[in-house]
Parts: sequence; structure tokens; C-alpha cells
Amino acid sequence: MVGADDDIDGQLRFRSIWISDLHLGTAGCQARHLLDFLRCTDSTHLYLVGDIVDGWQLRRRWYWPQAHNDVVQKVLRKARKGTHVVYVPGNHDEFGRHFLRLSFGGIEVCDEAVHVTADGRRLLVMHGDLFDAVVQQVRWLAIVGDHLHTAILHINRWVNATRARLGFPYWSLAQ
Repeated sequence: MVGADDDIDGQLRFRSIWISDLHLGTAGCQARHLLDFLRCTDSTHLYLVGDIVDGWQLRRRWYWPQAHNDVVQKVLRKARKGTHVVYVPGNHDEFGRHFLRLSFGGIEVCDEAVHVTADGRRLLVMHGDLFDAVVQQVRWLAIVGDHLHTAILHINRWVNATRARLGFPYWSLAQ
């Protein structure tokens, strides 16, 4: 990996890691893969950039397996051990915007952040929903789109289970 330094304990060390669109609280979330990634990496800065928790889905149907809880616990543990963790809420976890400028378990919640790279460049860190006219102006259409996307993901699981039985590779219907 570019920019990674191996350490004695086998972890890859980075200056900064950005993670977005996890959608914890949905069946399609790849929490176990993320947990594996978090276990084998360390960083000075960890940015959680929107849609980390999918509040839209959780309002419809509660889904929160242990793996999702494990991800949250791992992030909290990283913050406790000195990683600077910044959480920038997106449209699916907009409830987090009620807690701007607060810190929870060492995790700073903000609408946007400025990251300074090792060579001094300044990067604006924010979630893209602020630039999405549909999300900002026609909320009902965004919610309909989210329902359709969820249905497509559900169908996609069935299609790919059938494809796997027939020996075909994974194919994304949602894409």
C-alpha cells in the first residue's frame, strides 16, 4: 500500500485514513471486512466521512448485528489509544449534525474538517451530500431513491447467489 509503514507488531501504519459510506445498520454493510482492516492498520488521523451509520434504514427496520457493534468499539478504542478521530455526518447519518463541535469517546463531530497533509497542503473533508441537489432540495425523491436502491441490493443478493451456484462471478445489479 502506498504510504504505509510496517511496524514490528504487523500493523500497517498510515498518517491518515478516510472511511465513508459504511452504512452500519444495513444488511449490505461489510462490517467484518472493515473490522479486519481496522485491526491491521494504525493511523495518526482517522476520518469517518458520512453515512457511517444508516439512520434512514434503522428508522424503517432495526438491524444491528454484533459485527456492527464491533466496528464502533474498535473505532472508540483507536480514539482512546490516541488516534485523532473526526466524524463528519452525511445524509444517512444526519442525526449526527445535532452534535457538531462535540466529542464522544474522543471522537470529534464536525460538519467539515481541514486535513493538513505531510507536505503542508490543506484538504477540505466533507460528505458529498451537501452538493447533491436532490438530497438538499427534494428530500422525498432522495428517500424514494434510497428505497429503490435498497430493493435492488436485496434482489442483487438473490441474483448473485444464483450466479455463484451456476459458476458465474459476482455482478453488481445496483451498479
